[in-house]
Amino acid sequence: MATVSLFIGGIRPLPESGRPTGIYKHAVSERLLLGLEGFSGDQQADRRAHGGPEKAVHLYPASHYARLAERFPEAAGQLLPGAMGENLSSAELDESRVRVGDIWRLGAARLQICQPRTPCWKIDERFGCDGMAAFIGEQRLSGWYWRVLTPGEVMPGDELLLEQAASANPTLADAMTLWAQHRPDPDALARLAASAGIAAHWRNKIEQRLLWLRREAAASLSTSPPPAFHVKPESV
Repeated sequence: MATVSLFIGGIRPLPESGRPTGIYKHAVSERLLLGLEGFSGDQQADRRAHGGPEKAVHLYPASHYARLAERFPEAAGQLLPGAMGENLSSAELDESRVRVGDIWRLGAARLQICQPRTPCWKIDERFGCDGMAAFIGEQRLSGWYWRVLTPGEVMPGDELLLEQAASANPTLADAMTLWAQHRPDPDALARLAASAGIAAHWRNKIEQRLLWLRREAAASLSTSPPPAFHVKPESV
């Protein structure tokens, strides 16, 4: 069980480039409908990278903000729940406490964790801090996306309740660590790709990488070693 805060927002321009973004959110104090593509009243500017059934809801662990404020003190006053564009904020959950494929209930809705968020350049411009998005990615402070299995109404004050733990799947933290490795173990990568509930797009990327790793391994085994060098004996 975890207490959460709810956030939604429209599309606004970024402060320097003027590019549209949905990262600016505000806290919600009224009942919301959570549908298959997210909360009513919530918008995403770039639908190629955000939103859709497998990025319907974003949760960002509130505990990450302290680490970000320590690393980027010039933005500390802005680093508060909701600032990363998340729909859900919780001080009780982080990537080490959830698993890919976990099913949770929130109000009348049911959600499933399906992939981590990939931080983008708009985070740097939103906070005026070069390198913040890269730091989030390197430290794996990204939060995660949910798909909505059962639409329903959600109220501020509703709690996230774990309904079905994906106990056979890795924690999101372990999955992200594996994915970030330069040469991950192919068998572990295959198990991650086979995780029940994983987002199709992430599974496809994992399978493509797995195919490349196996081809590289096969190529290294099939390469014939150079012939041994022998010194020709001198004639006598």
